[in-house]
Amino acid sequence: MTSATRIAFGKELIEIAKRNEDFIICNPDTKTCGLQHFGQLYPGREFNFGIAEQNLVGAAAGLASCGNKVFVVLFGVFASMRACEQVRTFICYPKLNVSIIGTHAGLQVGFDGATHMAIEDVSIMRSFPNMTVIEPSDAVSARAAAHAAVEFKGPLYIRLHRNPVDDIHNPSTYHFQIGKANVIYDGGNDVALIVSGIMLKNAMDAAHILCNKGISANVIEMNTLKPIDKKAILKAARDTNAIITVEDHTVIGGLGSAVAEILSEEYPTKMKRIGVLDAFPQSGDPEMLYQEQGMTTNDIVKAAETLVYEKYHNSK
Repeated sequence: MTSATRIAFGKELIEIAKRNEDFIICNPDTKTCGLQHFGQLYPGREFNFGIAEQNLVGAAAGLASCGNKVFVVLFGVFASMRACEQVRTFICYPKLNVSIIGTHAGLQVGFDGATHMAIEDVSIMRSFPNMTVIEPSDAVSARAAAHAAVEFKGPLYIRLHRNPVDDIHNPSTYHFQIGKANVIYDGGNDVALIVSGIMLKNAMDAAHILCNKGISANVIEMNTLKPIDKKAILKAARDTNAIITVEDHTVIGGLGSAVAEILSEEYPTKMKRIGVLDAFPQSGDPEMLYQEQGMTTNDIVKAAETLVYEKYHNSK
């Protein structure tokens, strides 16, 4: 099946609300993840603030300060930048129970252009004290993340995507645990691919291609970007001595930076970051943008081949 993570998350939240009355929704009057009619289904539990993101976040903080569990629904680019001060000072500083649903993350916004592409949101959100950051990779993990988010206490940023993606996980066995990486492939000793969000499918495809080329690749889904699973990162580094991070986000300050910070301090390892380069992407088809930024399956394969060659060549 295919579904956008934002729609899967929103629909699951509506289902959870049938039996859980302990949370409310704050909306900006936009159809970001199917929650714009939440108040019609559950009167008194949804508040629409119009296109006024700063006011929305401030009001959500006020509601949370009165003991409510609050979900704020915003485009990721506006949640992390237009309402940046409000998120930092009104939600993170007092450590309020507000979950921010940041949709339309990464390059999938495509034709809407750089102004609407949330490619710096992880960098910003993970820099705030008390903030937890998660990112599901498909509809299955998005639905599981919705349950985890409802139970979570404190500031939370949930990074979701615009376009439908193929299901990767088995809903009967998948478990979303905040702070715990999900190991997709293990046992390789050549290279480890550490991935976040919808880039997981590309990384898994790359691992299959690498296997056919005689290169064993581990694949680790980092569904929590903060607090990041340090144990999983260090194990991958010790197993392979070659790490590639893959993210639909700028290479500055996101997953790649988080992994590099840990490795540089605790286990220096050869690594390569794949993501959006230090430039504003063009407007256009998302797949074209992924090619321009070197984020396709073939790009991952080439990066892995180069890294593995350098690892073994330099060790001689």
